[in-house]
Amino acid sequence: MTTAPIKEVEHELISTALEVEQIDVNLYRSKSLWMPAYARGVFGGQVISQALVSATNSVDPAFGLHSLHCYFLTSASPATPVLYTVERVRQGRSYVTRVVKASQKGHIVFVMMCSFQKPEPWQPQYQWTMPEVPPPEQCVLEEERYRQRANDPGLNAKARAYLSDLAVEREHSPIAIKIAKERIMREDGSSQYAYWFQARNIPDYETAYQKCILGYLSDLRLIGTVAQTLGLKGYAMATGAQALGMSSTIDHSIYYYSDSLDCGDWLLYVMTASRAASGRGVAHGQLYTRDGTLVAITAQEGVVRADVRGPNAKL
Repeated sequence: MTTAPIKEVEHELISTALEVEQIDVNLYRSKSLWMPAYARGVFGGQVISQALVSATNSVDPAFGLHSLHCYFLTSASPATPVLYTVERVRQGRSYVTRVVKASQKGHIVFVMMCSFQKPEPWQPQYQWTMPEVPPPEQCVLEEERYRQRANDPGLNAKARAYLSDLAVEREHSPIAIKIAKERIMREDGSSQYAYWFQARNIPDYETAYQKCILGYLSDLRLIGTVAQTLGLKGYAMATGAQALGMSSTIDHSIYYYSDSLDCGDWLLYVMTASRAASGRGVAHGQLYTRDGTLVAITAQEGVVRADVRGPNAKL
């Protein structure tokens, strides 16, 4: 019987994917890092979640995480541990603010500001309504869909290998994904994409850690919504103006609106892209529980380029 490499095994468990080692009062170090297939660097959601774990460790549990804003300054390498430095910039009576800087080899690769609030459940509430989609039990896991597509006899060998790689990666991911609705056409002409997300095989974690897990999964598929809206296809699936040349996150924001979320149950992630131009695009997302409670809102801007050259490009 063969065994998976240590790094892959660590990636398959959300608990080890998020784990950091405390090496000083406000200093933490990653224990494992994962780079997705065909990616330029470490998965951004893992960096977000590890930074969140580091920041949360410095905050009184009476305060709950309510928002974060972060920038990916450069791709992180999976070969070198990431150091997370926490700055305690504000300690108020209702709100607490932390800044986390992630670095490798003396260079900052990622910066995050996050805010924690003492909950005020007596205040009035409002939310958008969850769209009608099939329940997760009626939807197919992404790895199964990739395998089905890979068996298409009309595909070339490169595309078939690409889809097979994605199927294996999805199968070993700590987050299960199912397409709820491939495309929802709205009255204003925009498109929405809806997915069911679930952290695989996790215990009943406390709320603070559940929010860190949500930070991890929030980075999956979101910037891809821009490429989908533009009609761009990934590696080996298209050529020229229809091929995705590059996709990389620039910044990412999350707004949390629940202290009772459970990432071990299915969450509906509804995504839409509002604008794309100049090799950049913006995507927005809403995460709902099965019963329709909107627990988090996300926003992300990233580099999204078609595989075409500009007029001044070198030949």
